[in-house]
Amino acid sequence: MPRARAWEKCTNQDLLEWRLCDLGLSLDGTWLESPIERLHDELRARNLRVQPHCWLSEEWFSPEGVPGIAIPFYLAHPRLKRLERAQILEVEGGTYTECLRLLRHEAGHAIQHAFRLHRRKKWREFFGSSTEPYPDYYQPNPGSRRYVVHLPHWYAQSHPDEDFAETFAVWLTPGSRWRRKFQGWPALRKLRYVDQLMHEIAGKQPPIRSRARPDPVHRLKTTLGEHYRAKRDRYHVLASRAYDQDLLRFFTPIEESTSRSPAAATFLRKHRAEIRQMVARSTGKHELALDSVLGEMIARSRELKLRAVGRQRQLVIDFAILLAARSAEFVYRGKDWHAL
Repeated sequence: MPRARAWEKCTNQDLLEWRLCDLGLSLDGTWLESPIERLHDELRARNLRVQPHCWLSEEWFSPEGVPGIAIPFYLAHPRLKRLERAQILEVEGGTYTECLRLLRHEAGHAIQHAFRLHRRKKWREFFGSSTEPYPDYYQPNPGSRRYVVHLPHWYAQSHPDEDFAETFAVWLTPGSRWRRKFQGWPALRKLRYVDQLMHEIAGKQPPIRSRARPDPVHRLKTTLGEHYRAKRDRYHVLASRAYDQDLLRFFTPIEESTSRSPAAATFLRKHRAEIRQMVARSTGKHELALDSVLGEMIARSRELKLRAVGRQRQLVIDFAILLAARSAEFVYRGKDWHAL
């Protein structure tokens, strides 16, 4: 049994002082080897000659010009997964099934890079221009049938590259029955094109075979504390008066209230976790992003001096519906999207 490293028994506070490069992390011998090998098996079964190399970094990504996949460092050790949950409220890719789903998506990017698929005229006709800049935010249409649904947040709607990666992931997934599942959807045309395209490149060596590993964890001098502060900042939205109209629909100003109902801020703090989890389960949105919105609403409720008048259970349900509606936009911050 390998010897425990010093940081494994640290408190969260002490662990946050450690630099990523000093953790001594590696993919070798971890549970991540199994879903990576499963991905490679699925690609081999389709006679695709791209076997994306993987390495540990700060988050999920497949860099342009490199047919490989960066995997978040925290997945390499159970202690770091616990820290991730404590800091971010969830662990993206933390189960075998979820990890494999993300690997299939990133494999779509890797194959796009390996064969420069985005340069093909027909690819652009189906997905759009890969050079299109990522917008600051997008508001998905959950009812749209022009895009497949694979990862949460209707991710395919965010950018042409994500549309392709999501379509590829659905095509690759064994037993997905995509022809039946997406029958009657305009997205089926994209799936058929990907099916045709993958048969065309099957057995061929890709022109791009770089084994580069950008931003590997052993070179990252950032401390865990700095990493999580930056990560939380991506979810943070500056408090504004944009919520006032909604809050005044649900709660009552103190001067207009004749009851001894609790302050709205107190009510929301008490039910914060319940509301956040309820919305996360029903929408698939990140709990940390939802918590950020809730925090702003609590602060604004306090400033407006509102009271929670009425049946509290109904208020919880109604407020969860409001939060789901208000978190339907997604903001791009560098390498990934975050729900607002």
